Amino acid sequence: MYADRLKNLGTENAFKLGDHIIAATAAGLDVVKFNLGEPDFDAPMHIAKVGMEQIEAGNSHYTAPAGIPGLRQAIARQVSETRGIDVDMNRVVVHPGAKPSITYTLLTYVNPGDEVIYPSPGFPVYESWVTFVEAKPVPLRIRESAGFALRPDDLAELITDRTRLIMLNTPSNPCGGVVGEEDMAAIAQVIAEKAHPDCRVFTDEVYEYIVFDGLTHSSIISQPGMEERTVLLSGHSKTYAMTGWRLGYSVLPTVEEAEIFKNLNINFISCTPPFIQEAGREALENPQSAVEIAKMVEAFDRRRKLVVEGLNAIDGVTCVMPRGAFYVFPNITGACENVGAIDAFNAMSPEEQAKSSPSTLMQMFLLYRYGVATMDRPSFCRLGSEGENYLRLSTATDDESLLEGVRRIGDAVQDADGFADFVAQGVPS
Repeated sequence: MYADRLKNLGTENAFKLGDHIIAATAAGLDVVKFNLGEPDFDAPMHIAKVGMEQIEAGNSHYTAPAGIPGLRQAIARQVSETRGIDVDMNRVVVHPGAKPSITYTLLTYVNPGDEVIYPSPGFPVYESWVTFVEAKPVPLRIRESAGFALRPDDLAELITDRTRLIMLNTPSNPCGGVVGEEDMAAIAQVIAEKAHPDCRVFTDEVYEYIVFDGLTHSSIISQPGMEERTVLLSGHSKTYAMTGWRLGYSVLPTVEEAEIFKNLNINFISCTPPFIQEAGREALENPQSAVEIAKMVEAFDRRRKLVVEGLNAIDGVTCVMPRGAFYVFPNITGACENVGAIDAFNAMSPEEQAKSSPSTLMQMFLLYRYGVATMDRPSFCRLGSEGENYLRLSTATDDESLLEGVRRIGDAVQDADGFADFVAQGVPS
């Protein structure tokens, strides 16, 4: 009954875990939720007010498929000012959330069999769409030893004459790594020297304003020779706490390529709701937005330090300090060894192992026995992730919950008997 192509489509487990959270809650657990990458702030009122006013004024009909001119002009202006380039609004296409840009890019530039390089650990939808369009997935290792920032030498090793798309993400989800200006310049040089002239670069910059330690965001599109080959993705979900509003945008290398994205909009979504776009324009143009962003970043900064300090005090857990976004990505190899998760995984059949990992077993144990919802390593691009034992924790929650969740993790990784009993009872899938 189903099309064969569906077997190649992955998912985003941060949403799928919701069913497990419901089950754990029904079993009487008060769950601390570290799973979803969503700011625990509401959209600033000066932005929300515009959206409500637009609805009340009846601005809820079909609109331009590429986006309303006022928002596209505001985006072009913001990207031009922050990246040091000159963007024409006709190169900008607006869509509901950031994910359509990933989809459109793979559909536009990649044929079956073409090679696509993407970060791993990385946002899971990258790998999902690469396999769905039947391209050859080429995971680019993002290493703990480099602070989870993409390294130019690692990229250089993967580029071939079959590479048709290189996907970048900084600041990164799930690791919080940030590529600095020097490394970004080196990455651009690698691409210029090794990649085919028709190879496009896709840069996901949705966390562009959430950086710490005095860092500033660095974009590949700002590097010499990169603007004419780069698709830039950003949006409002993270910067302005507008996740449910669903507002993102692409900046294309040429007007002609923007027309392709516009046509994909027509085929997929027709248009983005105009009242949301007007609120998005307000977010970009109102100076009050900068004040609200600073408040959120200050909170995320404090929380990352709080959580990293707590995790590093746990036997068997080490955690690199993230330099952007609002996630921590602790290495739990020692904890997996201590409770027996690696031995339990090795005892599984090959079929069971293909759907699990030591970090998956720990994820389920933490949720169903200790009431802590985390994300396992395979949730962030599975191919080639064997032997890597990490969890992702979102720090987008209140300090009290963060401290309580870390305390529970500390108790769980000492509970070898409890873990053995949990596995013996059957791990939920």
